[in-house]
Amino acid sequence: MTMTGRGRRLNLPDGHAHLWWTRPSAFTDVSELTRYRALLSDDERKKTDRYRFARDRHTCLVTRTLVRVTLSRYCDVAPAQWRFRAGAYGRPEIVGPNSSLCFNLSHTRGLIVCLVSRGREVGVDVESLDRGHRWLELAERFFAPREAAALRRVPPGDRASRFLEYWTLKEAYIKARGLGLKIPLNGFWFDLPVVPLEEVCINFTPAVNDNSSRWSCGSERLGTGHVVATVVERHHCDRVRITRHDVVGPLMG
Repeated sequence: MTMTGRGRRLNLPDGHAHLWWTRPSAFTDVSELTRYRALLSDDERKKTDRYRFARDRHTCLVTRTLVRVTLSRYCDVAPAQWRFRAGAYGRPEIVGPNSSLCFNLSHTRGLIVCLVSRGREVGVDVESLDRGHRWLELAERFFAPREAAALRRVPPGDRASRFLEYWTLKEAYIKARGLGLKIPLNGFWFDLPVVPLEEVCINFTPAVNDNSSRWSCGSERLGTGHVVATVVERHHCDRVRITRHDVVGPLMG
């Protein structure tokens, strides 16, 4: 899908959020990448250049271009005109032009995702399923007791993917709140559904001042190699519908 900052506008009605995703390896044309770099602010270019490895610089460039062009799909703002700032805990936010759009970004090896809503706080996180780690030890240390206990009951062969489902959901919620690790990871927990694609339930201890009915949470696979979690603020206790949009061509037409 080719995106452009001009032309037909996408509709993003209340009760919906759009999940855009792409693979950084899809973008190799030098002249195209030069156009992307021209869209960025001076600060964004400096941040991109600070990465040590070319692969990371490339991913950063595509990520920042993706969010600019994606936002411009919903309103009459050219991609280069968007201005952003990092919130108090590092979450990127729109400074101008004035817009009701909210977004969040995540990337991991081989994949970039951008979640967009209108007037609703959002958080997204993606992880590669081939990551290796001592999952049970991490869960015992950082997760809520109910999550750690649930992970212990998972067969060893499925434990890594289940851990990453919990982990991405926790990251997505923290990002939706915009409070970083000020929110204790063991202060909230998720009940994962038995049936795939059913809504995930979030729960809180008194240590986290929040309400379960405020959030619509989901976890799904992107292809065979990645798990992505989305957390979107509800209005009037509705369930938010997530629509995928994959980017398989140039970001700019």
